[in-house]
Amino acid sequence: MKSGIIFDMDGTLWDSSEQVVTAWNESVKRHGYGREPITSAEMQAVMGKPMDELSRILFPGVSDEQRAVMLDTCGREENDYLRIHGGNLYPDIRKTLETLKHKYHLYIVSNCQSGYIEAFLDYYQFHDLFEDIECYGNNGFAKGDNIALVCKRNGLDRAVYVGDIQGDYDASRQAGVPFIHAAYGFGVIDGKVPSIGSFSELTEVAGQILGE
Repeated sequence: MKSGIIFDMDGTLWDSSEQVVTAWNESVKRHGYGREPITSAEMQAVMGKPMDELSRILFPGVSDEQRAVMLDTCGREENDYLRIHGGNLYPDIRKTLETLKHKYHLYIVSNCQSGYIEAFLDYYQFHDLFEDIECYGNNGFAKGDNIALVCKRNGLDRAVYVGDIQGDYDASRQAGVPFIHAAYGFGVIDGKVPSIGSFSELTEVAGQILGE
């Protein structure tokens, strides 16, 4: 029986909103788009959404073509910035992941652009902890579809998805896998689901759900 834990990124493993805002505001300034600087609160409010939806919220009033150019530029510069500076990692991430890896196979699925997960793995040297990753930027698939894809691609008999916002919960239901709410993250969940107040609590809660 192969069991896996699939993780969301933002609000679950780290909070990179401050660093992302810095990178995006530099890109926006150079690109000449006339808007006020993006705030960390604005970025946190859209993190976890598909990138096309995120860009429509942050860059209203421009054509789809212009928005696509800005999104690509901001995304590439963001990846470069995070690979150098990292983000704000939640406490006990490495220690807890190492413990979980003794029992479960670990994966990441995010609505981010291509290269974002890799920047996270590069900065923290986490490549040894995760067996597979997938994101919206790679294939344009909804998060629920990518959760299901990772389950199928890795031959998982059972899995759980860990995320922090309603969209994560909805995606897990679409994929047909249980959900654990990272209640320390960016959002609340409309539904009664298992939750963790800190990342280290995951070892116990995951065991309750996956039965190991």
